[in-house]
Amino acid sequence: MATSSPTHPRCLLPLSLGLFQGSLLVFFAFLVTYDEPSAQAEDANLVTSQLYGIFPLFQDIQVMVVGGLGLLLAFLPRYGLSALTNNFLLLNFSTQWALVLQGLLHHFHHGQVHLDLRSLLTAEFAAVTVVISVGAVLGRTSLCQLLVVAACEVPVYLASEWAIVTHLGVLDVGGTITIHVFSCYFGLGMSKALFGAAQRPVHPKETPTPRSDLLSLVGMLILWVFWPSFVAVLCQPGDAQHRAILNTLLAMSASAVTTVVASSLLERDGKLNLSHLQNGSLAGGVAIGAVADMAMPLVAALALGNLSAVACVLGFRFLTPFLARKLRLQDQCGIHNLHGLPGILGAAASAVAVLVTSEDTSRSHISQVSPIGGNASEVAGGQWGDRGAGGQALCQAAGLAVAMGGSLLAGLLAGAVLRLPCLARPPEQLCFEDSLYFKIQDQA
Repeated sequence: MATSSPTHPRCLLPLSLGLFQGSLLVFFAFLVTYDEPSAQAEDANLVTSQLYGIFPLFQDIQVMVVGGLGLLLAFLPRYGLSALTNNFLLLNFSTQWALVLQGLLHHFHHGQVHLDLRSLLTAEFAAVTVVISVGAVLGRTSLCQLLVVAACEVPVYLASEWAIVTHLGVLDVGGTITIHVFSCYFGLGMSKALFGAAQRPVHPKETPTPRSDLLSLVGMLILWVFWPSFVAVLCQPGDAQHRAILNTLLAMSASAVTTVVASSLLERDGKLNLSHLQNGSLAGGVAIGAVADMAMPLVAALALGNLSAVACVLGFRFLTPFLARKLRLQDQCGIHNLHGLPGILGAAASAVAVLVTSEDTSRSHISQVSPIGGNASEVAGGQWGDRGAGGQALCQAAGLAVAMGGSLLAGLLAGAVLRLPCLARPPEQLCFEDSLYFKIQDQA
């Protein structure tokens, strides 16, 4: 049983987290300092405008990840405390771990890591991949297992992001490929390796209640409101950022309306399925990220929102049961329907958009900032002009393949690690249960 030993797992979590936090204190004490303004940004007014340009969007993203995503995962009636708390802890742990790795790799100069708000923002993007991925195994894993997932996934994400954005020069300002597709297939690979080919019946605690569904719906609404900030925060200020916000709002509005239409048509009695509404309404935000700052017809944003919502709802209705039946694949939160299918659709849309957009317009209007600094096309060597629109479209497809293949393989390896007995996987009868980790006053 999980509580058979006083040192396992009760002491494993505080010991491991305490050791990590102590090591982080030493790292910050000797190696981390404030980033000094560059020579071009020495003017105090310019520095202030840059800060106030990014910090409000950063705050929006904090609300999204801490409040919106946490509540979205609270649809399990007896696992709401765990869903919110684990999401919050994973966010902080993964962000700190990403700051260490990212600082040593990209911001280490003259014997010190130089930290600024953009570094913290991009570290939080790495953390977002973790909190999305663990949705595939929500309720069936211990917190120790989830911390191991974070420790494994963050460095793989940083390597994948470098390969896709910096090396291949893929345009993905809103993280459609680098965040959503990557985290989805990492989570699915992890779930497959962890649970194997066992066919698991529906757990009695998995069925949502009206109250838990309401919490999840509130989480969706928070995410829906603040999603444009997530997409636009790394755009160049000005026209590109304006387009990104406008396109994202249009895509998400279209996906919200289309979700209601599709869900009503697919249900026998014409009533709405809440899991469709909770996820399909956000699908447009996932898909639009790869093309949000491109100078394209506005109708394309609406169409992409419509298509992504349909893909998400059809995924819940047909694909998830099919994968569970044929591949024994467990996807507790339906991350494949919200992040995988719309992500693939968005990546394909980005290749099409590159082909139909003139090269002059593309070079003058598409301006993605790489998370490690600089313009993505500049980091890639400014090769779009050399390889042309066709070459850039192939790079978009290659980036999708790298994100899917690399994350799936890494997820399978991480899932194999999670099978170790020392990581305190909860027994089946205690899955989806807050009382396993929390002191609940009213057990009735």
